[in-house]
Amino acid sequence: MTEGTTTSTPEVVDTVSRLEQEGEIAADYLEGLLDIADLDGDIDMDVEADRAAVSIVSESTSRDLQKLVGRDGEVLEALQELTRLAVHRETGDRSRLMLDISGFRARKREELTELGSKAVEEAKGAGEPVKLHPMTPFERKVVHDAVAAAGLRSESEGEEPQRCVVVLPV
Repeated sequence: MTEGTTTSTPEVVDTVSRLEQEGEIAADYLEGLLDIADLDGDIDMDVEADRAAVSIVSESTSRDLQKLVGRDGEVLEALQELTRLAVHRETGDRSRLMLDISGFRARKREELTELGSKAVEEAKGAGEPVKLHPMTPFERKVVHDAVAAAGLRSESEGEEPQRCVVVLPV
């Protein structure tokens, strides 16, 4: 093997190709949705953390895309599930695709990472478990990742929709 040459296993190439295909199917579905709703938006696709990531963005300062986010991201969650179903219908495989609209999830991820960091500091300081408010699966995953990055453990407890993260002290 020469310097600068990398090898790609067939599994990695297959996975990336499959995720890119998911992104293409999702983009087509979402473009149709935007046309039906008469909303302006561009579709960005990527592969992040072993899942397809699709974003709807708009150059305008219009709040039209906010309709697709809804209160606390409720409409966004529903659109993500519908988009996953559209991908499943085409591929026959379950999709873990993530959808973002107007940067809502990116902003939410920053807020939740900060919340996780504060809970870590509280758990370390008090030496007691810190129970956070109920969250969606996406929100819990972001908090769990932030807690793990800070060197502590966390677990989810409760039943949906009241499932929440508990940050455990050392």
